Amino acid sequence: MTTARKEEDQYLSADERELVAGSHHPALGDLPDDELKKLVKLVRERRDRAADIARRQRREMRGKARPQGAKAASGDAGTRIKISILSQAMKRLNSEASRRNKKAARAELAGNMRKALEMKKAAAAAKRPASQTASKGMKKNPNRKNEQLSDPREVGRVSQQIKKAQAKRDGKKG
Repeated sequence: MTTARKEEDQYLSADERELVAGSHHPALGDLPDDELKKLVKLVRERRDRAADIARRQRREMRGKARPQGAKAASGDAGTRIKISILSQAMKRLNSEASRRNKKAARAELAGNMRKALEMKKAAAAAKRPASQTASKGMKKNPNRKNEQLSDPREVGRVSQQIKKAQAKRDGKKG
């Protein structure tokens, strides 16, 4: 969920406000790439520090850690909101960095494609034979699937002959 800038100012310190302000739209588009990387690093460090503080406060509330100050922390709501604000800033910065990387990759790909086209045009044309005559060309392959090895009438004659011989041996007439 997004946070209003007034609410951001309420929970952030002055230098954190400056960092988060750099992650909002008009300022984000004007940042050079190297400054964007620095800003991502700084905001990530602040977010992680706020998360560590919130974790310590929760441990103090449960009685698992000694109080850091004069008394134990009674809540971590403000720190959680600060983490949320810094996380939103990180999300904006990361999406801008990703957008710039994709744009650079597209530009590089287009440049490589133009270079390849120039190389293709500069290359010599393929050499073809001067004559129009064909060689032996394609030859028909015989279909061996339906090739019959013997006459089907012969098969019937032989099986009938075997049938009669068997009947004769068995003593039957047939």
